[in-house]
Amino acid sequence: MALLLGIDTGGTYTDAVLLDEDDGIIASAKSLTTRQDFSIGIGKSVSRVIEDAKAQPADIGLVSLSTTLATNALVEGQGGRICLVLIGFDDDALNRNGLRDALRGDPVIFLDGGHNGQGEALCPLAEDKLAAELDALGGSVSAFAIAGLFTIRNPEHELRARDIILEHSANSVTCSHELSSKLDGPRRALTSVLNARLINLIHHLISSSEVLFKEMGIMAPLMVVQGDGALIAAEVAKIKPIETILSGPAASLVGAAYLSGEQNAIVSDIGGTTTDVAILKDGSPRLDPDGATVGGWRTMVEAVAIYTVGLGGDSEVSAVKTGMELELALGPRRLVPVSLLATDYPELVHGTLDSQLGRDRQQESYGRFALAVGRKSAHLETLSEMERQLLEALRERPQPLEKLLLRRRQHNALERLVSSGLVMISGLTPSDAAHILGLHNTWDRDAAEKAAILFTRNRDVRGHAIAASAPDLAHLIMETVVRRSSETLLEAALAKDPLPGWNAEMLLKAATLSDHHPYVNMDIALRLPVIGLGASAHLYYPEVAKKLGTTAVIPDFAGVANAVGAVVGQVRLTVSASISPTENDGFRLFHMGDPLDFRTLAEAVLEAEKLLTADARQQALEAGAGDVRTRFERHDNVAHIAGQEVFVESLMQVVAFGRPRIAR
Repeated sequence: MALLLGIDTGGTYTDAVLLDEDDGIIASAKSLTTRQDFSIGIGKSVSRVIEDAKAQPADIGLVSLSTTLATNALVEGQGGRICLVLIGFDDDALNRNGLRDALRGDPVIFLDGGHNGQGEALCPLAEDKLAAELDALGGSVSAFAIAGLFTIRNPEHELRARDIILEHSANSVTCSHELSSKLDGPRRALTSVLNARLINLIHHLISSSEVLFKEMGIMAPLMVVQGDGALIAAEVAKIKPIETILSGPAASLVGAAYLSGEQNAIVSDIGGTTTDVAILKDGSPRLDPDGATVGGWRTMVEAVAIYTVGLGGDSEVSAVKTGMELELALGPRRLVPVSLLATDYPELVHGTLDSQLGRDRQQESYGRFALAVGRKSAHLETLSEMERQLLEALRERPQPLEKLLLRRRQHNALERLVSSGLVMISGLTPSDAAHILGLHNTWDRDAAEKAAILFTRNRDVRGHAIAASAPDLAHLIMETVVRRSSETLLEAALAKDPLPGWNAEMLLKAATLSDHHPYVNMDIALRLPVIGLGASAHLYYPEVAKKLGTTAVIPDFAGVANAVGAVVGQVRLTVSASISPTENDGFRLFHMGDPLDFRTLAEAVLEAEKLLTADARQQALEAGAGDVRTRFERHDNVAHIAGQEVFVESLMQVVAFGRPRIAR
């Protein structure tokens, strides 16, 4: 039987598993993610599992990749400069669904055009204006997004606008009707904007992986995990990267069910950047019918119902003043742990930390460094002169922030470089705390301890230190991760069914204080076990489960569950259409092509099933499925008026599914 290779590229680690179709998991490996060239970290993990299993690259029949890169990019506000083309909308559309905030000042082109609810053009598309605006933009953007009014009723104006853009630019173009068949133009526009921002990032990951596998002699098909846990061919993922948001969490859910054997549980996956919580029901992940929400953006991407927060092993540790007190805060930004940076640049890190420890005054920049990620990016063309200077200063090696940032304008320029994904900050993280306490021993413990001593010099308004020593601070950081993780699990459990007047923080605090109350006792108990996933799950989730009155399940291979889920999933996609009555007592079918009119509802439904089935089957084959099966579903909406049943709309969909093709 063929071997199956599963890979997960996260913000910190790249995991790989090799699975035999008969014998299950036969090897696993973990390497640091290499952002400057993702293929380096992938290659290390893949080489190790092949070597450990004593396998041959030619024996691998399928490669499947899950990634948190798109999710992390949205959480951390990263992405390229794009241009949004709005057809038939005015400026007020930018105020809906957070679209204006998502654009972050990027250019918008408003064009006359669009359609009405019956799929009829409101006016001709303003083609000349689009061409002129494109000439004015020049090469200042890295991708385009297009959203037209009622384009899901008729996509002709979006398609024509795409053709014009491609005549003027070699950059990628995202059409909103290709991402969702649902109404709500501004939310479709938002989804398209986020897709356009992610294209370069995901394209780089997939392309570098394809080159690597070819060089290694792995000739198997490459699949990518979508946000609903299903698989799609790599070529599809390149043009629809938005479909891969929550790819890692979705894969972890599939992997959790496979590894633990649990059918009903709360799954919590702690990575380097985020913690992702979801519900496993009857062995399958629960999907979010309203679309995935990541980084505060409510998209139209069908995905697992994930509760994601910026809390991970590499979360930024900071001290925040709240009134008279000084509190420890974690995330949402991911840092490079200072203990990790010191393994590559020991003289720089230790020399800087020793110098800072020898001074009396504490500064916010102490214990922090900046480093260039170094990967090729379309962002380079849009950098300001100061941003270019800072990036150039970091190209040879990292720099202490105290030497790099001498003026306020440099602070702002560095933040823009970080948000674009070209630069990262290194500083104190929970991973460093674990090294200080001897729970990890992979990186430089001494560097972590020195950074922690510097951090303990933070004081509140009364002059009290946030912690007495580096170990005390490390314990405080670990306790904060446990508390925040417990709150996150409670928030996720209460998200769909809240308790009026209570939130997760209040419940946890009440349960903790009741231990010391002479008359009142309050307990919290989750009704489901917690499956803890991630490389550091064993450090936190036994204590988290104790706080929440439940049991923790940490399965074997919990640290590579995403990679396992990536390779045991299947291709699954849905194609939708609708039928509405017309003014002349006929029926109009709206699908991905031009609207079609019929005399009877039965004729319209018959044609809809035929078109949808053919489209779904074709898309499933393009997505990499082998033996495709389909299922047709129909739901009629009717209204009751004056005792009469009146037809309103028929909603139909075809679900196509099957295991991916495997090279034999």
